Amino acid sequence: MDYATLITENVNPDTTDIDLCSTKGILQMIHGEDCKVAPAVGRVLPEVVRAVDMIYARMQSGGRLIYAGAGTSGRLGILDASECPPTFGTKPEQVLGVIAGGDRALRSSIEGAEDCYALGVSDSDKLEIGQKDAVVGITASGNARYVLGVMERAGKSGAATIAVCNAFPGTVIDAADVAIVPVVGPEVIMGSTRMKAGTAQKMVLN
Repeated sequence: MDYATLITENVNPDTTDIDLCSTKGILQMIHGEDCKVAPAVGRVLPEVVRAVDMIYARMQSGGRLIYAGAGTSGRLGILDASECPPTFGTKPEQVLGVIAGGDRALRSSIEGAEDCYALGVSDSDKLEIGQKDAVVGITASGNARYVLGVMERAGKSGAATIAVCNAFPGTVIDAADVAIVPVVGPEVIMGSTRMKAGTAQKMVLN
């Protein structure tokens, strides 16, 4: 995959002079781009409905919701999983999150982890993902090899698979039963997908 071709990695023509702006001008640019996120999420609500119904059915049968991601996407999944018990009264083992590189990756970048397919397969096996479970793979590019490893392994075990990403095409899209792809365009700062893409992912998880 040539990441330079992905819309999430493109130069944003509306913010090319951001480095020349005042503080107020910079923040107005960021806010203006953030205002594009909610409509993008709104356009993929039909896919979100399908995913929620699929997850609900699995959890009703005793299954789990498992988030898998790398970098910012992985951190958002773990955040959502950690908030479910206090917010919704779920059991800690009902909603889980895994991130490429393990717990250390929550605070520090683990180089190469997101590109390791075998690590995703291994983490899927450790969780003993099965046909009662639903797995949500989160990756801004739609092509993180770690996430693909988790999803393909889970799919072969009979789990429901859902992709949340921000660009077409994507390998995780092809691996998913349902793909949720809010396209928010290039970031304020080129490639910084912790910004609009991350915000869109958080809204979908909400």
